[in-house]
Amino acid sequence: MNPESVEEDLFGERHATGVSTLTDSSPGCDSTPRESLVAFKFGGSSLLGAPRMLHAAGLVRPVAQLMQVVAVVSAMKGVTDRLLGIAQALGEGNGQRARSEAEAVLHLHLGVLRDLRLDSDDHDRVARELNSLGRDLLHEISPRSHKLLPPAAAELFDRLASFGERFSARLFAGALERSGVPAVPVSSSEFVLTCDTFQDAKPHLEQTRQRGRAVLLPLLADGIVPVVTGFVGATPDGRITTLGRNSSDFSAAIIAHVVDADELVIWTDVDGIYTSNPNESAQARLLHDLSYEDAHALALGGAKVLHPHVLPLAEETEMTIWVRNTFKPQARGTRIGPTPVGAQPGCAPVSKEPA
Repeated sequence: MNPESVEEDLFGERHATGVSTLTDSSPGCDSTPRESLVAFKFGGSSLLGAPRMLHAAGLVRPVAQLMQVVAVVSAMKGVTDRLLGIAQALGEGNGQRARSEAEAVLHLHLGVLRDLRLDSDDHDRVARELNSLGRDLLHEISPRSHKLLPPAAAELFDRLASFGERFSARLFAGALERSGVPAVPVSSSEFVLTCDTFQDAKPHLEQTRQRGRAVLLPLLADGIVPVVTGFVGATPDGRITTLGRNSSDFSAAIIAHVVDADELVIWTDVDGIYTSNPNESAQARLLHDLSYEDAHALALGGAKVLHPHVLPLAEETEMTIWVRNTFKPQARGTRIGPTPVGAQPGCAPVSKEPA
């Protein structure tokens, strides 16, 4: 699909979702107020390599022309596992293997930067940011990190695991800039305040909301897309935490809640939520609309519809959630919202990409 037709599909979809896009104003007028706000979350498969990052940036661009957008990103697919492999190597006392893998992770992201083909100034700026992160990553791999006792090991695990999203946010912000969308990377550890249960930290939502609005709202008011790291938070004294594996959907819901987003669009690698796994059943049917109650019922029945903490946050502000396919943006996807639509009990989604 060419970029022009993608933009047409997305413009049409924005009208279909019910979000006000202020289309009474003249097209292309920079002074048009942007009253509506949408959060986009991109999973690891959606950001795997420069072509996919640029494609995802192309999904943001037409919407950012009509309303405010905040993007939440996962690490590129496979990167978190590699970072956890570094932690395992350190735990086994194999510092050489850990260092070699850390250097490989840095070079992977520098390779994606090269393939993004940014202009010279942007390339040099992002390269400096990536190399700075790489130095921080290598700093974590030192003799003091070897064979740590469990509490300290869990803290190191979170620091190492956070690098995937931090690399990804800088690259995706660069991809957006190349696509003509002003963007800056934002580390969620700046404002997502959590407890100190490393590897499964719980957010302090009210403090996170206050801090997050101070960070994000000025950027949004200036027409800049904040590209926020999913999965990551920090304790009150500034130590990096993570919300647990596959928690980027939850992170996106937190950030959408912080900025009072009208919608949260979870861009993934499946068409939406199905009555059963279409890879296993020829009778599987895509569900186009679910109420919060329907989605709760599916989750209670064992279906992995969304991270369990996403729906309560969405219900609090009646925020609409979409599950859509990054690679088939012309497909409508599944909408979850406050209006009951009578989904059939026992429905389940196909397994989507790790969050």
